[in-house]
Amino acid sequence: MAGSGGASSSGLRERKKAETRQALRTQAARLFAERGFADTTVAEIAEAAGVSLRTFFRYFDSKEELLLPDLAELFDRLARELERRPADEPALVALREALLTVTSGPRTTLVALLHPLEGAADVVTDRLVYTFMKSEDRFAQLLAQRLPPGPDVDLRASVLAMTALSAVRSVLRTIRQRRETEEVPVGTFARLLRSAFTVLAEESSKV
Repeated sequence: MAGSGGASSSGLRERKKAETRQALRTQAARLFAERGFADTTVAEIAEAAGVSLRTFFRYFDSKEELLLPDLAELFDRLARELERRPADEPALVALREALLTVTSGPRTTLVALLHPLEGAADVVTDRLVYTFMKSEDRFAQLLAQRLPPGPDVDLRASVLAMTALSAVRSVLRTIRQRRETEEVPVGTFARLLRSAFTVLAEESSKV
């Protein structure tokens, strides 16, 4: 019985953490929309969510981080999308389609890169690029599950993961550069990601 009570308490704590994290994201989004990103402070976000500044920084390093996707949720969704792809589909094609699915829904914040909040766009883009760089191992693990067994399957999965993530980073950098001189329309991320993966396929066929 004691063990059951401990598990229940642990589950309650995790649920409370998730609720607090979501409250901070929700209140931040509301304040950003009402006051603008630059004119909203961390203290105001914390107060609106009913938590202390100290609690805020237990969950997020800065208000910019609130604009980034929830990476745990993102990878969970990516894994589920990869599982749904046909078993005989090439790994890079499966990853491309899974990425397009998880980054085009309303629960992601990549739309913020296309219609950025004033004063936040460059910081968010840079952090998202850095986040993808740190995620190569997780991507490699997901891809390894789709590759046929054989020698150096871990190497093949790592090469594919790093190649795919390089394509994502290239798309984000391209969007950022174009945004300096022109308006970037909705749908640009998906279009450029498909183009980037086409480049990868064309170049790999020449090797």
